[in-house]
Amino acid sequence: MSAAPVATPPFRTTPVPAAPRASGAPTATDPALVRRAVKAAALGNAMEWFDFGVYSYIAVTLGKVFFPSGNPTAQLLSTFGAFAAAFLVRPLGGMVFGPLGDRVGRQKVLAVTMIMMAAGTFAIGLIPSYATIGVWAPVLLLVARLVQGFSTGGEYAGASTFIAEYAPDKRRGFLGSWLEFGTLAGYIGGAGLVTLMTALLSDGDLMSWGWRIPFLIAGPMGIVGLYLRMRLEETPAFAAEMAKAETERPKVPLREMVTDQWRTLLLCVGLVLVFNVTDYMLLSYMPSYLTSELKYDETHGLLVVLGVMALMMVVQPLAGALTDRVGRRPVIAAGCAGFLLLSVPALLLIREGSLLAVALGMGALGLLLVCFTASMPSALPALFPTRVRYGSLSIGFNVSVSLFGGTTPLVVTALIGATGDMMMPAYYMMAAAVVGGVAVWFMTESAGRPLPGSAPAVEQRR
Repeated sequence: MSAAPVATPPFRTTPVPAAPRASGAPTATDPALVRRAVKAAALGNAMEWFDFGVYSYIAVTLGKVFFPSGNPTAQLLSTFGAFAAAFLVRPLGGMVFGPLGDRVGRQKVLAVTMIMMAAGTFAIGLIPSYATIGVWAPVLLLVARLVQGFSTGGEYAGASTFIAEYAPDKRRGFLGSWLEFGTLAGYIGGAGLVTLMTALLSDGDLMSWGWRIPFLIAGPMGIVGLYLRMRLEETPAFAAEMAKAETERPKVPLREMVTDQWRTLLLCVGLVLVFNVTDYMLLSYMPSYLTSELKYDETHGLLVVLGVMALMMVVQPLAGALTDRVGRRPVIAAGCAGFLLLSVPALLLIREGSLLAVALGMGALGLLLVCFTASMPSALPALFPTRVRYGSLSIGFNVSVSLFGGTTPLVVTALIGATGDMMMPAYYMMAAAVVGGVAVWFMTESAGRPLPGSAPAVEQRR
């Protein structure tokens, strides 16, 4: 059974040559098993972003607890520096967990990353303050962040690969979009909890013990996530790849994952750059921008961002289904064009300061971001063949996130401090949109088609 043809958009140019696609009888996927796979993968992403939401929304308090300098800007820079440090080790985690996932299986590696993520987040809630143990407090915070960063190096690539390899070809966009639905749910959970605590607790209680609660919640969340992931079977695509060898599957050298895929890796880096710069700008940096740079009321600012994320959650599955109908490339291209044209007007609305203006500006950016969150979980795994998918995607994704995505709050804060130009967030997003536009120009459409190296996948009829 062949996949339905996908229309080529008018802006298409000569694509990067695609990897050979396997032929053979279609693989029938069990809908119940696919739903379990999506839930387990999305929960891990939710826990990762629960931590990001907590860390971003409570950054000012963490600065006072771990970096007491008396200078609010220096405290915020130090806190976001620890945030960014975790992204420096993500490529190392990707180089370890990615190839391992291509060798021993996706399910086993995703179970390990879940344990490490939960442990790193839980540990932050146990660290004594700077007033108690001095310089060891920020040191321990940095260590916990590095553990988190190393584990997340194998998380997103593995989770998106896991869903993509389970999903039927014609529904891969819709099912993959639930991975970022988990991201938004986790972020809303973390940010909402911080917002509630900020409203209910005094500044003294929040600094002395309240800030620990969101991090300690990661412990039981990790146990639930590990249970769900341990109950899953290996993906059909990886099982078929393993069946090709009579003995244990031979190890794929890391060099082969890079040198044989370098063109596709560059494409991956460009797509991930625009996806993550805009993602971290809106979801991680803007709460602090509203309070620290624009002096916006903290509670109202947090509620606006939570409302934007709730809107994104509603639109997310619909946009994922749209990519199955019209293709990934047109949707990603629309997001790039939107950020290029609307970043400045949206930020001017936000800077106007009224609740309505801030909501409109943030809402516009949030809807543009959905173009990426709904497309990337299905578009990125389709760049690579099964044999090296987890490893190559881990490397490309994490290099891009580490250099451009996770450093966004730190770089933009520093740029504003150096230039005094409060429009820097808009300019940064516009630059990312240009890079993303170049990448989408060269990518090959994958909607409705089998993954490279895999047989066609169809939904099992009951």
